[in-house]
Amino acid sequence: MFEASLLLVSDQQDGPIMIQLLWSGEYLIFVLLIIALVLSLIFHELGHAVVAKWFGDDTAERAGRVTLNPVAHIDPVGLLMVVVVGFGFAKPVPTNPANFTSPRADLWVAAAGPIMNLLLALICWNLYLLTFNAGFTTRTAEVFFTLLAQINLLLMVFNLLPIGPLDGHYITPHLLPKGAARLYRYYNARYGAMLLLALVVGSLLGLPLLSWLAEFSMTLLNIITLV
Repeated sequence: MFEASLLLVSDQQDGPIMIQLLWSGEYLIFVLLIIALVLSLIFHELGHAVVAKWFGDDTAERAGRVTLNPVAHIDPVGLLMVVVVGFGFAKPVPTNPANFTSPRADLWVAAAGPIMNLLLALICWNLYLLTFNAGFTTRTAEVFFTLLAQINLLLMVFNLLPIGPLDGHYITPHLLPKGAARLYRYYNARYGAMLLLALVVGSLLGLPLLSWLAEFSMTLLNIITLV
């Protein structure tokens, strides 16, 4: 099962940014943020499903996940949690590793979600810059595409953290020697979910995790700027 998670907390640590937007009357930005978030999660989960099929597992396809239909990917409770508490999730993509045609399939299936977020950020951001440089843009478009790029990069970075159940915990063992990979799997299985919960709770209580990730994501935004 490959799962997308998202952390959204204000840089000022004053609570979830979505609540702040509603409280301050920034309704347009709130709507644009929701749209950008939904699009980011759809493409993230679609990436998992498509690559799983590519490696011989049609479980996600049979579950209706090889689609851009948001209903197939968005968990209403997870989306509501993003608004209310600053942390949420999408529906996990079902997979059956027994169907994979490669011993490294789980690596690529896991990586497909973050890679899809990177590609979406890269394409949308540079298309926006092209229209901006040509003088064909609006303030709304500027806000939307900036949010879309930032959310995709943040979602990519967050999901690459090497703790379960994030995508990074499927990738990390393939980057380690066999002995270290066994130890990693053992300790991550026992403590990974608890560590993730601790990071989420700590962020909501003021730990500047999101600020660090957001700063790194902004650095990536400069790197992917091609025009």
